Amino acid sequence: MTVLVVAASLLIGVSLGVLGGGGSILTVPILVYLAGQGTKEAIATSLFVVGVTSLAALVPHARARRVRWRTGLLFGAFSMAGAYGGGRLAEYVPGTVLLVGFALMMPATAVAMLRGPRHGREPDRPASDRHGRARPEKGGPALVGIAAKGLAVGAVTGLVGSGGGFLVVPALAILGGLPMGLAVGTSLLVIAMNSFAGLAGHLTGVTIDWGLALTVTAAAVIGSTVGARLAGRIPQDALRAAFGWFVVFMAVLVLAQQLPPAAWTHPATWAVLGAGFGSGTTAVIASRVRRTLRHP
Repeated sequence: MTVLVVAASLLIGVSLGVLGGGGSILTVPILVYLAGQGTKEAIATSLFVVGVTSLAALVPHARARRVRWRTGLLFGAFSMAGAYGGGRLAEYVPGTVLLVGFALMMPATAVAMLRGPRHGREPDRPASDRHGRARPEKGGPALVGIAAKGLAVGAVTGLVGSGGGFLVVPALAILGGLPMGLAVGTSLLVIAMNSFAGLAGHLTGVTIDWGLALTVTAAAVIGSTVGARLAGRIPQDALRAAFGWFVVFMAVLVLAQQLPPAAWTHPATWAVLGAGFGSGTTAVIASRVRRTLRHP
C-alpha cells in the first residue's frame, strides 16, 4: 500500500509542476482511500503536502520569470485570511459533508481543465523577450475585486482542503490581467500561502501523521520537479483533457463512497449530476467553438 501511495503522490507533484494546480484534487482521495486516513485528517495533511509541493514547483517558474510577486502576495494575503477561517470552520462540519463538498468541486475543476487556457495561450508559454524570459506586464489588479475573490478562494481552500489552483488562475487572469503563463506561475505562490493558512486553522482540532505527510510530500516534490521540466514539452490540450476526465472519474468515485445506496435511486441525485455534467459539457463545447471561430 505504501508503494501505491508514493506512486500516486508523484502525480500530485506532476500536476502542480505542469498545470499550476490540481494537487489537492488528487491528494485528499489518495490519503482517504489509499492511506486509510479520516476525512478531516486527510484534508489537513493535504494542505501541508500541497503547500510544500507548490513552493517546490514555484522555483522553476520563478527562474523563468513566470511569477508576478506583487499580485500574488496581495491576492495571497486576502486568501490566507479566508483559508484560516475556513480551516477553523471545518472543525464543526461533519467529515462526510466536507468530502461530498470536495467531490462537488471536482466537476468545476474538470471544466476548467477541459476548457483550456483563454485566448488560445498556452499556460507555460507567456509573452517573452528575445532571451525567452517572460516580459513584465503593466497594470495592477483591482484591489476590491482581488480582496473579494481572495477571501472566497481562501475560504474554500481551508474548508475542503483544496489549494484552489483552478480558482486562483482564472482570478489572476481576469482581475489581475495576467497572461496564462504568469497566472499559472503566480498561482503556485498563492496556493502555498492558502495551504499553510488553512493548515493553521485545521491544526487546532486535527492531529497529523507527520511520517505519512512527509513521505507523501517528498514524493510529490519529486513529481513537481519532473512536472516543471515537462512543462512546455507535453501538448497541453491533450494533458488537460486526460486530467480533466480523470478528475470527473474521481468525483464519481468519491460520491459513490460517501452517498448512501438509496441516494443513487433518487431522481434528485441524477437531476443534480445531470445538470452539472450538462452545464460543464456545454461550457467546454462553447469554449472550443469560440476558439475555433477565433483561430480557424
